[in-house]
Amino acid sequence: MPRHWLFPLIGLFVFLLPQVTWAEAEKDDDGFVKIFNGKDLTNWVVEGWRQYPQKHKKDPIWIVEEDKIVCRGRDWGFLRYDKKLTDFIVRLEFRAAKKCNSGLGIRGGIFQGNRWKTAPSWTGYEMQILDDAGKRPTPYSTGALYRYIAPRTNAIKPAGQWNTVEIRCQGPRIQITLNDQHIQDVDQSTVAGIKEKPLSGYFSLQDHGSRIEFRGIRLKEL
Repeated sequence: MPRHWLFPLIGLFVFLLPQVTWAEAEKDDDGFVKIFNGKDLTNWVVEGWRQYPQKHKKDPIWIVEEDKIVCRGRDWGFLRYDKKLTDFIVRLEFRAAKKCNSGLGIRGGIFQGNRWKTAPSWTGYEMQILDDAGKRPTPYSTGALYRYIAPRTNAIKPAGQWNTVEIRCQGPRIQITLNDQHIQDVDQSTVAGIKEKPLSGYFSLQDHGSRIEFRGIRLKEL
């Protein structure tokens, strides 16, 4: 066969090969993928306030800085991972500033501007994050499924230190580990008031007017 016939065939062969996505290429041995690439907010959606006035310009609230997602915390909103999840494990680290108020959205819907109806804490759950190290656990303290379930213990470190968290959702069961302490193990089907909450939704990071940093965000779908 003349050599010039080979090039179209090679091109067709490459086209038919499975396309490897960035996430697949970064899959770890334990089945987790990095859902934050350390460079930009690809696959993430800013909901609510996006910018804040800064002298004669407007600066973004959510930025990427040294392999971290940084919320500069000027108002209220979310950074949502743009894929609906059902059963999954998310692992990440966060570092909260002094007087921080933030959270992690779990199985929430798409935020449409009404914090009392479409925020993750209403449509799904929010794992609360506060600068409240050493305080007693309540349904509003760090690690709570906000307003519903208090954590077993308040395991957050003092402001300025990195914390590790793992959230596991499988069917109606939600388990959370914060700094190697098991702080939540809830079967929502057995708890009045939350048994009808959805078993799928979006994962998100919260802006509640405070600076907070996130890194090493990894996901495993079950």
